[in-house]
Amino acid sequence: MSRWTVVAEQESRDLWVGGRGPALVFGFSVLLSAMTYLAATNQAMNFLEQREAVNLIVQVGLAVGVLLTVVVSADAISGERERGTFEGLLLTPVSRRAIVVGKLAAASTIWLACLVVTLPYLWVLGRGVAGAVQAALLALTVGTLVATGLGGISLLISAVTNSNKTSLAWGLLLLLVLFAPTQLPALPKTGVGEVITRVNPIGSSLHYVSQILVSRRDWTHDLSYLASPIVIAVIVTGVLIAAGPRLVRLTAGPR
Repeated sequence: MSRWTVVAEQESRDLWVGGRGPALVFGFSVLLSAMTYLAATNQAMNFLEQREAVNLIVQVGLAVGVLLTVVVSADAISGERERGTFEGLLLTPVSRRAIVVGKLAAASTIWLACLVVTLPYLWVLGRGVAGAVQAALLALTVGTLVATGLGGISLLISAVTNSNKTSLAWGLLLLLVLFAPTQLPALPKTGVGEVITRVNPIGSSLHYVSQILVSRRDWTHDLSYLASPIVIAVIVTGVLIAAGPRLVRLTAGPR
């Protein structure tokens, strides 16, 4: 486990120097630029609407950052199996647990890059409402939890499948299932809806962020909404470490 940083460094180099990471982040920056321009040029924007614009940018940054993390994680193991490069990695003097942790850490760098890209847009939209710094800290805290948890789940899927397309499809399906309830604004206001929101790591995270940025709640007011992202991140990371030797192998077994 002490050599997981070596794996993370090599995987990060492949991601960023290879050009895949910069291309994904560039596409994200174009999307964010268009949304920020539309929000900033709205002449009817008042104080509350400006806070809502900041909240929108945080939520878009979190959603796309998590999406890209899932995409990169889905390719981490099954992709190497398909390309025939996994055998060389297994022959290196690094434990299989270190390989799993290193790959998850490398995939998480795509989320951190999205966060860095988001910061200037938060500063532009948050001027005058003292919301830019708070929004950045919220994005860092909440987004890292969600990206770690869902990225870890995607890595698990990648480990138990032999096809890169299959692992990517399951990862995207998972995101679709989790994001769908967030498009129902009235859902947290019902009894069953509140339970669904709290269990859903994405729904609970976005609700928590909105309560702070738009409703101006204190960070500790709805802290229980972060229980789901925290629990999932801890459990998934623990499973990856514990099951690392069985997950990291040349084949995932019969399909």
